Amino acid sequence: MIKKILIANRGEIAVRIIRACAEMGIRSVAVYSDADRHALHVKRADEAYSLGDDPLAGYLSPQRLVSLALETGCDALHPGYGFLSENPELAELCALRGVKFVGPSADIIRRMGDKTEARRTMMAAGVPCTPGTEGNLQDLAEALREAERIGYPVMLKATSGGGGRGIRRCNNPEELTQQFPRVISEATKAFGSAEVFLEKCIINPKHIEAQILADNFGSTVHLFERDCSIQRRNQKLIEIAPSTQLTPEQRAYIGKMAVRAAQAVNYENAGTVEFLLSGDEIYFMEMNTRVQVEHTITEQITGIDIVREQIRIASGQPLSVKQEDIRHRGFALQFRINAEDPKNNFFPSFGRITRYYAPGGPGVRTDTAIYTGYVIPPYYDSMCLKLVVWALNWEDALDRSLRALDDMRVQGVKTTAPYYQQILRNPEFRTGQFNTSFVETHPELLDYSEKRRPEQLALAIAAAIAANAGL
Repeated sequence: MIKKILIANRGEIAVRIIRACAEMGIRSVAVYSDADRHALHVKRADEAYSLGDDPLAGYLSPQRLVSLALETGCDALHPGYGFLSENPELAELCALRGVKFVGPSADIIRRMGDKTEARRTMMAAGVPCTPGTEGNLQDLAEALREAERIGYPVMLKATSGGGGRGIRRCNNPEELTQQFPRVISEATKAFGSAEVFLEKCIINPKHIEAQILADNFGSTVHLFERDCSIQRRNQKLIEIAPSTQLTPEQRAYIGKMAVRAAQAVNYENAGTVEFLLSGDEIYFMEMNTRVQVEHTITEQITGIDIVREQIRIASGQPLSVKQEDIRHRGFALQFRINAEDPKNNFFPSFGRITRYYAPGGPGVRTDTAIYTGYVIPPYYDSMCLKLVVWALNWEDALDRSLRALDDMRVQGVKTTAPYYQQILRNPEFRTGQFNTSFVETHPELLDYSEKRRPEQLALAIAAAIAANAGL
């Protein structure tokens, strides 16, 4: 079993991994930039080491991270999600220097990170893919020819893309001509690669993903699916497990295809296979070779600790569960509470948390790295916590979510919490039937009032009195 893990990440996912280590008797090592000096993951880890004053450079340096793991006596490294989690160089360097990488091999990361290679592999394995180009596009002229063959609208995508970046919908040749250089520029800046390809645009699909686990003894299982259709500009906002929109036959088929996809590349560790559902058609979209932000809701409905399984697999142990033993119970929703102002086009709202109160009660879980007095730095993702709510049935899960969001206090910055309350009250959402166009087609949900809570009003009055009295 692994004895000591360097966590090559920050924020709530670093705290999540630290907790798993504590439960397994494994020492945890945190890393931090100067901007994260007072972060919760630094306080919670057994050891913590500085990466320097640059807010990003240290987190993005495979050599620095692996060297630090060796210097501190770590026998493993967990990349979390984001940053270098899907960077084959990090996994390769770990293998070269004898540090266990808590994730798949560099070869698998490289193959699945290349979207055109992933498509070819899935088609060869009999996993259905959306119509598109077989390889990367050489130039705009080829893009225009292929788009005519596929049929508009098309999606122009960065081959090495991820996280919703490097994607543009093109409805006609004029839009494709306009977007082609933009996607290449964005892909080059974000992923270091100018390669792009085309896929048929599936209009207003449902976005369904399946969680898989695979050990190095040939055992691969799925932990059912998550519905990620509530998203804005390809960024997920609310995730649901299991999906309220699948028939039992569709659920079984997606699970089967996810396992087939993983086995096609001899996958090991935790991963996610993403699909688009349009009517009765189900298409492979991509494979994420890491733990997902939304792994929490799968844990809630199955009772399986995914991070713990990741560490067990990396330690050379078999999966602790078999497919026939995995069941799902109830419904879980995850709300990404971002430090953003929904009423101001979701503009980031970084700054000091003047008050934080985590909601609780039955079926409520919060994964976070914030606390009262914590300053959210402007250099990273705006997510400040994940609120996870579980209940036995869909209606109760919605009502409990409303209550938990109302209980929660995050003051000092604007958050997306009140916007999620609007979504939860929406009749269409409450039916459990929606697709990826939901946010776009319901702009009225942004017209909520921002009423001051009694405690906020009392604080404002007290501050005014103190100022007037010269205190």
